[in-house]
Amino acid sequence: MKKTVFSLALGTFGLGMAEFGIMGVLTELAHDTGISIPSAGNMISFYAFGVVIGAPIMALVSGKFSLKHILLFLVTLCVAGNALFTFSTSYPMLAIARLISGFPHGAFFGVGAIILSKIAPPGKVTLAVAGMVSGMTVANLIGVPLGTWLGHTYSWRYTFFLISAFDALVILSVLLWVPPLSDRSETRLAEQFHFLKKPEPWLIFAATMFGNAGVFAWFSFVKPFMLNVSGFSEGVMTAIMMMMGLGMVLGNIVSGRLSGRFSPLRIAATTDLVIVLSLLLLFAFGEHQGASLAMGFICCAGLFALSAPLQILLLQNAKGGEMLGAAGGQMAFNLGSAIGAYFGGMMITLGFSWSYVTLPAALLSFSAMSALLIYGYLRARRAQANARALA
Repeated sequence: MKKTVFSLALGTFGLGMAEFGIMGVLTELAHDTGISIPSAGNMISFYAFGVVIGAPIMALVSGKFSLKHILLFLVTLCVAGNALFTFSTSYPMLAIARLISGFPHGAFFGVGAIILSKIAPPGKVTLAVAGMVSGMTVANLIGVPLGTWLGHTYSWRYTFFLISAFDALVILSVLLWVPPLSDRSETRLAEQFHFLKKPEPWLIFAATMFGNAGVFAWFSFVKPFMLNVSGFSEGVMTAIMMMMGLGMVLGNIVSGRLSGRFSPLRIAATTDLVIVLSLLLLFAFGEHQGASLAMGFICCAGLFALSAPLQILLLQNAKGGEMLGAAGGQMAFNLGSAIGAYFGGMMITLGFSWSYVTLPAALLSFSAMSALLIYGYLRARRAQANARALA
């Protein structure tokens, strides 16, 4: 099983580099292709749209093929999408390549989780899935800074060529270490949608989407923000991206440890509040390098601190349709990436300075917190109604 987990972690490492790596080379991409930085930021949105499109399509066809074959197809798309992006010179081709690159993202996590649920010993499934997801956090700690350095020192194209070549090695690891398995669900498809009749899962989807959008409205433009607002030099951007990646790793770890003491709802709502305050402080004190690094670190830590509690809340409110709930969470997460990048870029398009990208970011994060508070209110009211009924 360890080799299978390692293979899947390699896959999420490649996905993490593809999704987040573009933030560190945004200015190089814009200058090389002759487009504006906000237009280059749209490449983040196109990747997210690919995820939103790919997840439901793969859910429809997953029962017709073995899980290993689906996984191989998904990683092959990663290779093709990033290779096409490497050699694209026009805006339409860049956009198409990012759509292809994003298509396998959500489905990879879903298929990987199913595989691990089948081969992991009882009580070890969560640990195995965490091992798979760790590849993405390590990508933000090591892979994205490496890609930033390559983009600054040589060309952004080297960054995405490296991602494509790495994904080719992931194909080999899947062939060698992932067992041939199939998933044959006996639950009718229509029955899996029943959990969506209640408002609670929709509120969690909204919290997931707006929470991710809030951080991405700023983080999508972290490089121009650090250069133009905080006054850092190009040479330290690799170190800054590594610091932000460390925040993501620590945020995930701290959130997991707090889960034994506090409810997922409290952790998620409090994290959103911390992110809102951090973004407002970035707006007010972003020109101070120490404050900029500290608040940026907290925002990135919050991004992955939200992941586990929101996933738990989704599973709690998707009885009978857990896989669809998980897929919906991935779609909401990446739709949030697209929304955040759009609203952050819109501030620049409207003529505001780079510091203003933090304002729509704070508003979006506040919307996420509000959705969670409404969810908590509905759950409390439902619990009171049930208690009265039993009295």
